Amino acid sequence: MAARKDPASKQGLLGSPSTEHHADYSSDSDNNNNTSEYPNRRQRQQRRTPLTNRTPSFQPLPTRKSWLARRSRCWLICVSFGLILFVILLVGGGLGYKTITSEPPYGLSPPWYPSPRGGIAGTWYESYRKAALLVSNMTLAEKVNITTGVGWQMGLAVGTTAPAVLVGFPSLQLQDGPLGIRNADNITAFPAGITVGATWNRQLMYARGKAHAIEAREKGVNAILGPCVGPLGRMPAGGRNWEGFGSDPYLQGVAGAETIKGIQSEGVMATVKHFVANEQEHFRRPWEWGLPNAISSNVDDRAMHELYAWPFGDAVKAGVASVMCSYNMVNNSYACGNSKLLNGILKDELGFQGFVMSDWLAQRAGVSTALAGLDMTMPGDGLGWANGESLWGKELSRAVLNGSVPVERMDDMVTRVVAAWYQMGQDDEDKWPRDKGPNFSSWTDAKMGVTSPGSPTDQQEVVVNQFVKVQANHSVIARQVAAEGTVLLKNQGPVLPLTREGLRKRQNNANNNTTSSSSDKIKIGIFGEDAGPMPGGGGPNSCKDRGCNQGTLASGWGSGAVEFPYLVTPIEALRKAFDSSKVQLHEYLSNSFPSSDKTVMSDLDLCLVFVNADAGEGFTAWENVRGDRPDLFLQKKGDALIQSVASQCGSGFSDVIVIIHAVGPVIVENWIDAPQIKAVVLANLPGQESGNALVDVLFGDVNPSGHLPFTIGKSLEDYGPGGPVLSLPNGVVPQQDFSEGLYVDYRWFDKHDITPRYEFGYGMSYTTFEMGNATVKTIRPKSALPFPRLDALVPPPEYSRDIPPVEDVLWPEGEGKEIKKLEKYIYPYLTADEASAAVSAREKGREKYPYPDGYNTTGTQPLHVSEAGGDEGGNPDLWLLQAKVSVDVRNSGMVAGAAVPQLYVSWPESYVSWPESYPASGAQRGNNETGKKVDFPIKVLRGFDEIYLQPGETKTVEFGLTRRDLSYWDVEVQNWRMVVEEGQEGGDYVFRVGFSSRDLPVEVRW
Repeated sequence: MAARKDPASKQGLLGSPSTEHHADYSSDSDNNNNTSEYPNRRQRQQRRTPLTNRTPSFQPLPTRKSWLARRSRCWLICVSFGLILFVILLVGGGLGYKTITSEPPYGLSPPWYPSPRGGIAGTWYESYRKAALLVSNMTLAEKVNITTGVGWQMGLAVGTTAPAVLVGFPSLQLQDGPLGIRNADNITAFPAGITVGATWNRQLMYARGKAHAIEAREKGVNAILGPCVGPLGRMPAGGRNWEGFGSDPYLQGVAGAETIKGIQSEGVMATVKHFVANEQEHFRRPWEWGLPNAISSNVDDRAMHELYAWPFGDAVKAGVASVMCSYNMVNNSYACGNSKLLNGILKDELGFQGFVMSDWLAQRAGVSTALAGLDMTMPGDGLGWANGESLWGKELSRAVLNGSVPVERMDDMVTRVVAAWYQMGQDDEDKWPRDKGPNFSSWTDAKMGVTSPGSPTDQQEVVVNQFVKVQANHSVIARQVAAEGTVLLKNQGPVLPLTREGLRKRQNNANNNTTSSSSDKIKIGIFGEDAGPMPGGGGPNSCKDRGCNQGTLASGWGSGAVEFPYLVTPIEALRKAFDSSKVQLHEYLSNSFPSSDKTVMSDLDLCLVFVNADAGEGFTAWENVRGDRPDLFLQKKGDALIQSVASQCGSGFSDVIVIIHAVGPVIVENWIDAPQIKAVVLANLPGQESGNALVDVLFGDVNPSGHLPFTIGKSLEDYGPGGPVLSLPNGVVPQQDFSEGLYVDYRWFDKHDITPRYEFGYGMSYTTFEMGNATVKTIRPKSALPFPRLDALVPPPEYSRDIPPVEDVLWPEGEGKEIKKLEKYIYPYLTADEASAAVSAREKGREKYPYPDGYNTTGTQPLHVSEAGGDEGGNPDLWLLQAKVSVDVRNSGMVAGAAVPQLYVSWPESYVSWPESYPASGAQRGNNETGKKVDFPIKVLRGFDEIYLQPGETKTVEFGLTRRDLSYWDVEVQNWRMVVEEGQEGGDYVFRVGFSSRDLPVEVRW
């Protein structure tokens, strides 16, 4: 079904009267126009007859004759079924492979052409100046080399571009992922993004990014494929939520920006991903799930701006070098070919100055993606892995020669890449030697190998793994992030922190039926596979890309995972932490309860139960977890293990502590209120220092300061219609309507007054904090709209618009110029006949080329530039402070600890939006003139900090609020609007400050 039209949107992403047409993507280029109509979805939907269960009857063994007869009947039945299926497909409009695999022409994302040129931001001026000088001397083949990957497994990194040899521009090496250097040796396996988000610590976010970049640079990596701020976490069971920082756009934006600043402080390009609305793994890519098309995330205009694109705005403001577009469709247009997203929102509204890179095989067309704003395709192959048939490469050379891709667009594509290279200082040969690529191979652990293992062509073996150690002291940062990202959810008694000598001996139970043993040692039981190493001794890297849930869980799976250099398990750290002369450990590192050890169980003084829930990228499945989790319950019968331990530990009278490692929220209702469950610790995904960081918290060496970056509900249904993963396709092009709009995670819980088990922002400490003396100071007076957009202060580079000569892209010939061709390697070159045909096509007139609807072949800049744009990060006025809120925070407890004060903003409840043509005062409006009440969330996060306080100490915390923080996206005006209406009941902003989204004891009005 088509996406629903947003009734509040005039020029929104949904329901625009002008729709974007996309060329067929089933061939390697856009030279062929498929005129077949895409089958009507109603026609495609076939009513299925439910299967019936038949009871088998036992028959005598058949004779050879009867067997042959039955075989003939079976053959006839198969043929008949095939003919019937053929007729159904024919009648339903499904005949023809190209038609079935075509991108649907009913996309509802409005066109936005041509692509804005980079170079308008003063912060990038010098880099664009240098880039323009270099690009002006490049051949067309060199430009294509820089914008097209060389193919899957055609370089040592997961993504590689070819060099521009004549001007001295090197190959670029791109490598996953967001928590470390993927497929590399001697690196740090940092805690996952969701753990970083749980720290709510800006300094740690920055430090982790910086350490990550140091390792990348020393491994020879130009660009890190991270951080991840999409998915946002709309669906709590989404497979890759753990790569991001939490289910709130503000938290994601701050964490992403700090990570980017840390990465790029070391001269390494950061790549923020996945743009945008890639919220589940099911059906994310064509054919990965058996369907010819990816899922379409149908998002209204306001939700796109205020939720899903919001953290990307922070990333752009932070100066991010690259943005990776996602696999999915958005409003029935593939994200990497969606001109509204790439040209309109990213490059115009947000003023993005770097380059747009496709996710691996996310490009689904050639020319149309270039026009829509894609600047680099990865890994270079076209519609299939390692097929050597690029949608760009030589096809891009052809497209420039025949005029279908303007020279201006080609030059902007390559200039953006080169400018990012200069912006990071990668022209400094002392830090970035030109003759050295990665010192590791993503494809083999052996020292010797070939540089293009994806090619069947014979190659000479060379040293591909140099085993360079780059960790330095980064384990300290990893351990600190893991500890501060641990969330204490429950602590009755309090039972935590523990002592090295264990707890006081458990007294006899109420019935005096149990007595302690003669031993003076405290007996502590450790339960659960999650406490220990991989069963069978295979090590933490036994499953490829960490694609299984075995042993303790420290990372999700997929391209965002890394090879652990080591993994400190909880049991290893606990053995060292407890005083063995005072404590006796009983270890049951399995999720099968040891029912045979009743005597030991009844004599335990304390029990620790380790449980988990895993997920990851959709290309790998483990048991019933196909990327996305099928539910929010603990895996491997974790609930049953907890209940069994609680009922049997010390005959049901001893305390139980539950430790959870998880990729996201888990349902704890089956056991959370059991009287034996005294403490619950959510350790998230802690990385290589897992056990050490956990022990730091359990024993009080680190006072827990982690807070939830998501809501833990009591059921999946609590999260609303946006909560469940679409696990069964609802059409050839699966449609997922984001009908909840702005109401994701705690916003949904607030709107519908649903009580969560643990709210967003919640986290306990071993001390207590108080808050008071809140004040607000106006920095700038309120005004509805930002200052009008100014013309670019810095003009973008200008080049000749003449189409380059065919000699630029002909295969090199002559002595010393010929190259050894590798099969499946992506080259930019054309044969003389191919180049001649391209020129002939141009001379015949390009009006026959099937350009996307809305594309202006004159090449003039669009007249509909957004008033929300104008500079890097958008209109500069959006980033200026409007108000400051101050509040005093005091440590009222007995031990030092870190508090995490959080600021939430509530808009005036009765605000009515009036068209711009109406007078500002309601008294001046005519009787027939009516405005529209604007729907706002109850509150949204707009500030946080972490402060360390000694007992009795008080500090003042200040939160700066920008115009952007205080604005909503007005779909009519297509700009960010503040509420300035005076004299209405409830017409003030309300700023609430506290320690979670539902613990907000202080508020001030503005």
